[in-house]
Amino acid sequence: MCGIVAYLGNKTARPILIEGLKRLEYRGYDSAGIALLENNDITVTKSAGRISNLEDCLTRDASNASLGIGHTRWATHGKPNTINAHPHQDYTGKIVVVHNGIIENYATLKKWLKTKDVPFVSETDSEVIANLIGYFYAEGNDKQGRKASGSTSKFEWAVQEALSELVGTYGLAIICKDYPDTLIGAKKGSPLILGVGEKEFIIASDASAIVEHTTQAIYLSDNEMAIATSEGFRTKTIDNVEVTKSLKEIEFSLEEIELADFDHYMLKEIYEQPTSIARCLGGRIDLKSSRVVLGGLQDILRDLTKTKRIILTACGTAWHAALVGEFLFEQLARIPAEVEYASEFRYRNPIIEEGTIVIAISQSGETADTLAAIEQAKERGATVLGVVNVVGSTIARTTDAGVYLRVGPEIGVASTKAFTAQVAVLTMLAIELGRRRHLSNEYAYTLLKELATIHEKIPPILAQTDHIKEIAKANIDKENWLFLGRGLNYPVALEGALKLKEISYIHAEGLPAAEMKHGPIALITDDMPAVFIATKCSQYDKIIGNIEEVRARGGKTIVVATEGDENIKQYADHLITVPDTNEYLQPMINAIPLQLLAYHAAVLRGHDVDKPRNLAKSVTVE
Repeated sequence: MCGIVAYLGNKTARPILIEGLKRLEYRGYDSAGIALLENNDITVTKSAGRISNLEDCLTRDASNASLGIGHTRWATHGKPNTINAHPHQDYTGKIVVVHNGIIENYATLKKWLKTKDVPFVSETDSEVIANLIGYFYAEGNDKQGRKASGSTSKFEWAVQEALSELVGTYGLAIICKDYPDTLIGAKKGSPLILGVGEKEFIIASDASAIVEHTTQAIYLSDNEMAIATSEGFRTKTIDNVEVTKSLKEIEFSLEEIELADFDHYMLKEIYEQPTSIARCLGGRIDLKSSRVVLGGLQDILRDLTKTKRIILTACGTAWHAALVGEFLFEQLARIPAEVEYASEFRYRNPIIEEGTIVIAISQSGETADTLAAIEQAKERGATVLGVVNVVGSTIARTTDAGVYLRVGPEIGVASTKAFTAQVAVLTMLAIELGRRRHLSNEYAYTLLKELATIHEKIPPILAQTDHIKEIAKANIDKENWLFLGRGLNYPVALEGALKLKEISYIHAEGLPAAEMKHGPIALITDDMPAVFIATKCSQYDKIIGNIEEVRARGGKTIVVATEGDENIKQYADHLITVPDTNEYLQPMINAIPLQLLAYHAAVLRGHDVDKPRNLAKSVTVE
């Protein structure tokens, strides 16, 4: 979950590293550091806290170093302090490493290294990597006493020997004092990209740190390493087998990751949803034939039509999108569907029968738990589809087929536009499978026609932002909220509660509205906020009854309702309206006022919306 950036080229490295770390800070912001190699000397500077703290620690003397590595941390092993911050330098002072991931056997390796009188200064698992490489490099032997040999440089050999001993996940950038024109990157289970420019190379956790300098990149696969030098770059496995990687075009621009005129990335991404949903749907809905065209699934659509069961697996916000998908696949395609937390699925002995399709959903395409669930499903013979946003991500490359969200980079830690696009993709797939199985062309056309213009219903919601801010202001002193919905709006309630928890730190619980009376109703006290998603739907009358139950016990009702619904006004202490749309499509627009509500609550409470405490954007560790 940490951010890595490294530079080798003909420019000054320090400003490139600092700017890259700022672009990667959403991946972790507990501490940060850089290491620069110049004049046969390595200088390491690091600090607890944000990148701005690191900048304050850097000397004002200009460094002309053209080789360096940087890191912004989300703490796993060891407190977020300066000692535990990356980069980590080995005990000889020659090897410096930045690491994203978790080394599961670090304690065993650390114990072995201590028997060799190797000292440690931090609490991290990452320092073990630096010292292990350093030990092999200094001794010139592997653990069995075999000498370094062959055409591979001693630096490369030491890295390969160390990596062969590691159990766990890593994305690494490594430099060596004796090799002032060499930068090594390696990957297993954590994302790593090598940007290739004009006589310069940038290694990074994701493309946002690269795109300002080059749009050409290679995406490393697991157990691969890249060696960049002043002469060019090579790629090989950690077992020293040369591999050929093709350059890929980074599919977003620098402008897309700039903040522009918005105060926060989260707000920018909320406001991008009319465009992002339109882009997600664009070219995929064929109204003339009442069908959906998903290029990444065309080769297997016949098999998908015959599927007997769908398992959707995801984490966090993506899990809520999967819950919407469960409703849609069962209602529209009449296919049994179930939703699994990827973090639990990977440790079960799941029953996957012939005809089972597994759909893995992840914004980043790098979520560690979801990747493990994919591996589990594939081992049991399932066809696995990916619904991801990041082109070239590990999930995109690991699954049998899939669909890209096409919403552009999402920087805000609290997901917004990715959620609505995930729901849009699942809606398209459910309609198409339904059309192929039992839905009439007429009904499929009705749904697709409404879906094709769903993005036009979002601006009227965004126009209520000041009104929603006032609702937040009236309730932010309350530390416990309920979010309640029925049917397709139950997952929306869960997502609304998660958004409020993530960024405002208010405790919130999402529930099916009918379940409230089976226990949680005991929580309701005078003026406790209860957010109801009560748009016109098949269970509208039922949810009115649930609102009445809360009001009878003194709760304060915040109601999301359909425009023009005069009846519901009498039940709402605060009313937010959304345009009318088909019940199956409501989650895409009903989630947006809840995003705004959470955003304004967090800002009013003085929190950093884009960098909420203890969180990071891409969860690449278990």
